[in-house]
Amino acid sequence: MARIILVGGGSSSGKSYLTRKVVEQIGEDKVTRITIDDYYKDQSKVPMEQRITVNYDHPKAFDWELMRKQIFDLKNDLPIDKPVYDFTVHNRSDKVEHIVPKKLVVVEGIMALVNRGLRDMGDLRIFISATPEVRFLRRFIRDHKERGRSYENIVNQYIKTVAPMYEEIVAPSANYADLIVNNDGIQNLALEVLTCVFQRELEMANDGLDHVATSSNEFTEDVLSSVFQESEIKE
Repeated sequence: MARIILVGGGSSSGKSYLTRKVVEQIGEDKVTRITIDDYYKDQSKVPMEQRITVNYDHPKAFDWELMRKQIFDLKNDLPIDKPVYDFTVHNRSDKVEHIVPKKLVVVEGIMALVNRGLRDMGDLRIFISATPEVRFLRRFIRDHKERGRSYENIVNQYIKTVAPMYEEIVAPSANYADLIVNNDGIQNLALEVLTCVFQRELEMANDGLDHVATSSNEFTEDVLSSVFQESEIKE
């Protein structure tokens, strides 16, 4: 059975970047990475002018039934045909991605910790934190360069839906996280910390072990101390 790591956090907090980098370091042959963005509802029958007005930062925008079913299948070592979302047309593309689960399955997205059914499947829940200013600047640059959005559209969407939904829905989901990682600024230990944590989860998956609840600081002291020590040595 695969181990599921859920990675939540606000838009442009660095979830996709960090998980991609961690997977590259650990090995793509060992980790399956899924983005929740691909599970936006099919809007093929919805006119473009209406798609533009949809609140994509609300849970109602997602196909939870399909998402939970496919994550459940991955957890049970079953392959899936995952939808692929196209941000340029605000809809799923006509392509699907066939995915065979590895020992570790990483599911990242703003709603990763919001839905209880999805949370219950997670073996580890992580929340990536970043200040509103940092998240806005990252999103401003990304949406213009990668998704072809106008500056006016980016600002309007952020003010009308992204920021309010973060405060109302996404930020409170941090309460369900086993680990909260700060990802502000250019230089921080987010990547090192997550690599260490993911590597430990992979080792547990290979050994067929489960988490053992503890009220001590054993995890922080024994598992993460080496990350800070290595950072001091490099400096």
